[in-house]
Amino acid sequence: MPEEAGCGWRQGDPLLCSYHDREWGIPVHDDRRQFEHLTLEAMQCGLSWLLILKKREAIREAFADFDPKQVATFTEDDVTRILSIPNMIRSVPKIRAIIQNAQVFLEIEREYGSFDSWLWSFTGNKTFVYPSHQQGCPASNELSDRVAAELKKRGMRYLGSITLYSHLQAVGLINDHAATCPQYAYINSHYPIAVQK
Repeated sequence: MPEEAGCGWRQGDPLLCSYHDREWGIPVHDDRRQFEHLTLEAMQCGLSWLLILKKREAIREAFADFDPKQVATFTEDDVTRILSIPNMIRSVPKIRAIIQNAQVFLEIEREYGSFDSWLWSFTGNKTFVYPSHQQGCPASNELSDRVAAELKKRGMRYLGSITLYSHLQAVGLINDHAATCPQYAYINSHYPIAVQK
């Protein structure tokens, strides 16, 4: 994609550009990738997304290649191990939260067959498109409020409505690409969508 094309935030760094062009907003239907994005979003709280992309491989190493089954068994010894990984974000509360989030993630899997099925049920397995967002994208909305509230009730942490909104954008439940971005038209033409007010 040419540098001038696409969403404005993709410009300025090759990592942002690659993430936008290859991942952001493409519907995800894989539990391990869902857990990866949830983990990255939780680690991002209070930090920049570019910093998370720069530390993504360290986070991957810390959390067993984003395998929720392994992460759910982590102990305090693992917290100590994670803190020693080079380039890792050294936040004990976030690390402990992700371990707990993995345990909740597996509970949802057991209850619904997959986390992915549970999450996509909120949109009827369609990508929501909000034309009104082209005038200004919100930080959260009614959908992210509902999903975040349910996850909080189940015990997930560092995944409030604003963070959840970012997750819904990233894994394709919401298409918030700019209308002038080639990815906007690509997603709308290749995946089931539902236009929202």
